[in-house]
Amino acid sequence: MYLYEKLESAREFGAIKPMPQYITDNLNPFFELRPYQVKTFENFITYFEKEDKPRPSQTLVHMATGSGKTLIMAGLMIYLYKKGYRNFLFFVNLGNIVRKTEENFLNSASKKYLFADEIRIDGERVRVNKVENFQHSDNNSINICFDTTAGLHYDMWMQKENSMTFEDFQNDKTVLISDEAHHLNAYTRNALSREEQEDKKTWEQTIETIFSKNPDNVLLEFTATCDTGNPLIKAKYEDKIVYDYPLSKFRADLYSKEIKTLRTDMTIMERCLQACVLSQYRLKVFQDNRLQIKPVILLKADTIANSKTFMQQFIGTIQNLTGQQLQNISENYSDNTMNDVCNYFLAKNISFHELAEELRSDFSEEHCISANEDKDAEKNQILLNSLEDIDNPYRAVFEVKKLDEGWDVLNLFDIVRLYETRQSGGSTISRATVSEAQLIGRGARYCPFKVYDEENKYQRKYDSDLSNPLRICEELFYHCQNDSRYIGELKNALKDIGAEIDNQITLEYILKDEFKHDTLYKDGFVFKNERQKVGRADIKCLLPSIRDKIYPIRIATGSGGEDIILEDENYIENNLHLHTKNIIIGELAKINYAIVHKAIRQFPAFKFNTLQSYFPNILHIREFIISDNYLGKIKMEITSKYEKLPTKIIYTSLIKTLGQISNSILQVEDVYKGTDEFNSHFFREVFKNKNIQIDKIVEGGKGVSQNDNSVGDDRINLINEDWFVFNDNY
Repeated sequence: MYLYEKLESAREFGAIKPMPQYITDNLNPFFELRPYQVKTFENFITYFEKEDKPRPSQTLVHMATGSGKTLIMAGLMIYLYKKGYRNFLFFVNLGNIVRKTEENFLNSASKKYLFADEIRIDGERVRVNKVENFQHSDNNSINICFDTTAGLHYDMWMQKENSMTFEDFQNDKTVLISDEAHHLNAYTRNALSREEQEDKKTWEQTIETIFSKNPDNVLLEFTATCDTGNPLIKAKYEDKIVYDYPLSKFRADLYSKEIKTLRTDMTIMERCLQACVLSQYRLKVFQDNRLQIKPVILLKADTIANSKTFMQQFIGTIQNLTGQQLQNISENYSDNTMNDVCNYFLAKNISFHELAEELRSDFSEEHCISANEDKDAEKNQILLNSLEDIDNPYRAVFEVKKLDEGWDVLNLFDIVRLYETRQSGGSTISRATVSEAQLIGRGARYCPFKVYDEENKYQRKYDSDLSNPLRICEELFYHCQNDSRYIGELKNALKDIGAEIDNQITLEYILKDEFKHDTLYKDGFVFKNERQKVGRADIKCLLPSIRDKIYPIRIATGSGGEDIILEDENYIENNLHLHTKNIIIGELAKINYAIVHKAIRQFPAFKFNTLQSYFPNILHIREFIISDNYLGKIKMEITSKYEKLPTKIIYTSLIKTLGQISNSILQVEDVYKGTDEFNSHFFREVFKNKNIQIDKIVEGGKGVSQNDNSVGDDRINLINEDWFVFNDNY
């Protein structure tokens, strides 16, 4: 059983430690922590605080690209600083990722800066320092040394002035942070030859040597692609993966874009122009909804030479682009998406000539950037990782492999494959296709936006309304050749990383023709109001379902038993004399306020400003603890082996009880009411044909046709019912 599976079992029994409030307080408030990120912190803390954990301690966080691994790194730095760690060694295989990470950890002016404006732990201000080595670390700071795996390996074995040595890691405990950690396992994947066994100076061995120098060292590994299918990798990491969140789960939880292929027989340049048209359409859909989001295209070549050549050809084509070229593309390639695009421009009275003029401006040479050569990647790294910024001018990025890892981009919506070769042999998926799949997975990061206040900014919103124009702003298109063998291979590669395409079921609601001829549909009006959030000014207490509940806690009972598995009745139980005590939180607080206050501080939901958002009439935390309207009357029923409860048992019981209450409060949803003002809309504009998308049809449930009488006698064939205006209900 994997470590994360054991931790999930512990979670079911309430044995998971909560995430301390000081982690949340010291992270950039712009990055709202998601449920799976909170669980990652909780799992790590629960494991790290085990008395019998291995020393030194090694863990792996296995999470999808785009799920926020770097934010978790920053949070764990804060946690481990609190635990007495001061030295943090960050390393990764590529130099451009190192520079991007430095920006995220050190540049407080960056929009992707991970920490709060001021880090305070135990009332003291904590700085984040970049250091070249740990010989002169500041004991009141988070000292981070950034390096590549190769650079670190070289420094360790080829000592030079001011470089780190193995001895530096002996005396002071260090946190080693490995990003894209799958690269560390170059020698783990296969059984070693005699030569490899003799060669101790590998990257993997270098890290293991540093790690083992001090029993208090900590190694934090992060990757989206841990090959647990390899038995050697599985054996190494089975007891180290603290959280597992693959791309398939990430996508199912609506945190990614949907992925689509757009296959054509057009020339590669026409394929690129089609992507430009789609990108410009998205730009306008965003603008229609008053959203300042600039869509970006990635043009991927197979070699640097071909990328350079094509970039110049693309710039020349754009400079001389005509409306007739765009019209030819629209006429030669037609599918539902491109039909919607053309109809949109037609409805907006934007001619192909005007569209060509826009593209000549928006995709001109000054709006194109290359990431191919090392010097380009270094020079442009900040620009490539800030493509979402309003003042960033780039709309098209040309690359080969430099951005396959470590590229944090949200507003990428189109990837164009600039070659048509296939490299696989037989049933094997080629490394090139695997690389393409990984790039697609990186591009599938969701671009956050919302149109209405009640929407979740960071999740897909239109799976149940595919006809909504904004749906295309939740999709990533991969433009490639119309080659069924290649598409089959790409699908298999995407499936391996949990990003299957074309696997969803689309169902269509169609208005009946006879209804569309009705006067109501043709000439009628619908009067619609808006909805607004209901204020919580009148909320002056916890819900009765929370406040009046008795919270049973069974702890430190010492009970157990023996069973003879193949016998029905044959068991021996160890029955101890147990004691049950009823403790009311308000009364406990009057005797020992400190213990209740200490417990309540462990939960983000009980931070005062958060509480006030739910209960605006609260004046201070003490009122929330003491008042009968809130925690004051909540009763804990504690069963243990102790006749007189020790303070530790009371505190643990408080943690368990407050954890349940915290979850209940956080699950309270905003309430909305309709406004008094109604506006008229044509009936035909409001009620239209509608497509929905689901992962699977549930037998007897979601996705099953209402007209299918074979699934039960209570089904009605809606086609024959004039009171139902659609053809079916699913």
